[in-house]
Amino acid sequence: MSLGKVLPLSTGNTIPQIGLGTWLSQPHEVEHAVEWAIKAGYRHIDAALIYQNQDEVGAALKKVIPSVVKREDLFITSKLWNSSHQPDQVERELDLTLSQLGTDYLDLYLVHWPVAFPPGNGLFPKHPSKEGEVELDTKTTLVDTWKAVIKLKETGKVKAIGVSNFTNEHVKAIVAATGVKPIVNQIEAHPLLPQDDVVAFSKAEGIHLTAYSPLGNNLQGKTKLVDYPEVKEIAERLGATTAQVLVAWGVYRGYSVIPKSVQQERIISNFKQIELSKEDYEKITAIGKSNHLRFNIPITYNPKWSINIFGEPEEAAAEFSVTVQ
Repeated sequence: MSLGKVLPLSTGNTIPQIGLGTWLSQPHEVEHAVEWAIKAGYRHIDAALIYQNQDEVGAALKKVIPSVVKREDLFITSKLWNSSHQPDQVERELDLTLSQLGTDYLDLYLVHWPVAFPPGNGLFPKHPSKEGEVELDTKTTLVDTWKAVIKLKETGKVKAIGVSNFTNEHVKAIVAATGVKPIVNQIEAHPLLPQDDVVAFSKAEGIHLTAYSPLGNNLQGKTKLVDYPEVKEIAERLGATTAQVLVAWGVYRGYSVIPKSVQQERIISNFKQIELSKEDYEKITAIGKSNHLRFNIPITYNPKWSINIFGEPEEAAAEFSVTVQ
C-alpha cells in the first residue's frame, strides 16, 4: 500500500500525493485502469476533456462508487480545453465534463494550457491557410478565461480552480489582474525538467504543484528515464521498480505526482511508495544537469501550435506568444 500521504491545499482541503494520470491512455484501457487504481487504494484521478476518454473514466467511477469508495473520498481533477477559453464557453464545457465523468462536481478544474483556440471547429481547429497548423484565438486572453473560471466557484460544480502548463509569468499576470491565485499549477516535471524556478515560486506563493509525466514519456523517442543507469542502480539497491524511484523523486520535492499506466501490475506498484535518501535524491537530480529535456512542447505537435509558451529553443520560430491580457 501507499504511504497514503495527502498534501494541504490553500483552500483548506487536501490532495492525495500520488494520483493516476490518464493522458495518452488508449480507448478501452482507461476504464480498467481507473477501476484497478481505486481498488488498489488510489484516491486521486487526473482527467481532461482532450484525453477523449472521460466517458470511460466515468464508467469506472460508476463501478466503484459507492461499492468501493464514497465520492467524497475521491479527488477528481479535469481540465478546460483550449477551444472553450472564451468566457461564454467555459461553464458549458465544464458541464460536458461532469456529464462524461458522471459526477456533480470536480475537486479541481484546471485551465489546461495558456493557449486559446477558436470555438466551434473541433478540438484542433485547422488553420485556414497553413497546412499542418491549428488556428489560434489570439484575442481571448488568459485573464478573460481566468475570470470566467473564477466564476465557476459560485456554481458549486468545482471545489478548487487552477492552471496547467503555466509559467511563473503567466501565473503572475492572472493574479495581478484578478487577485485570485490558482490553487494548483500542473506541470511537466521529472529529473530532466526539474522546473526549479516554478517549484520555488509556487512554494513562496502557496500554490500547489502537481507533476505530470514523472516518468518522462515517449513522445520524442529519447532515452526513457526508467532506462537511465543511475535510476536502475538505485531501484535494484532498494528492491524497487525504476518507476517507483522516479515517483519517489517527485514526492521528495514535496508536490503531488500522477504517474500514468494502464497495466494493472504497474498501477499497483507505482502506488507502493518508497522513500529516497538525500544522497539518492541528489544522484537522480544530477541526471538533469546539462541534460535539459521538455517532452511536451505543442509547437512540435502534428498539427503544430505556432505559439511560444515556455521559451524553449524549439519555440523560437513561433508566430505568436501567449496572450496574457
